[in-house]
Amino acid sequence: MAPRIVSTSRVIKATPDAIFAVLSDPSKHPIIDGSGSVKQPVGDSSRLVLGSTFSMDMQMGTKYKTANVVCEYQEDRLIAWHHKANLIWRYELEPVDGGTKVTESFDYHHFLGLFIPLLGWQKKNLANMEKTLAKLDAYVRTGDPEG
Repeated sequence: MAPRIVSTSRVIKATPDAIFAVLSDPSKHPIIDGSGSVKQPVGDSSRLVLGSTFSMDMQMGTKYKTANVVCEYQEDRLIAWHHKANLIWRYELEPVDGGTKVTESFDYHHFLGLFIPLLGWQKKNLANMEKTLAKLDAYVRTGDPEG
């Protein structure tokens, strides 16, 4: 069976706390989203911590909402959330020479459906995650996700 986690990394010339501040703020998610599907937070967009719940207006063809729960959390090092389909989005931050290595993962190992591999979502998600990390990089350094 093929791995059920897709991930990519990028070194960003910023401190882990500066990057984590963006990742833990749901209002920033549409700004850095490389897929174009994250539209805006719904309701409270307080800073995320372990157990936080937050919702997003989404659009991938059709409009829909996600209800997410922060399921992994270590201040300035790790944040992950999942929604009802058991798909996990994870960001790991590691200080390195020259900045912070940020690894974004799409983890679908708990997801029971077969349509993710059948539709080729791994490649699509990888490309979108690379765009997300580029936007995150630009936003953290310049305040503009387009650099």
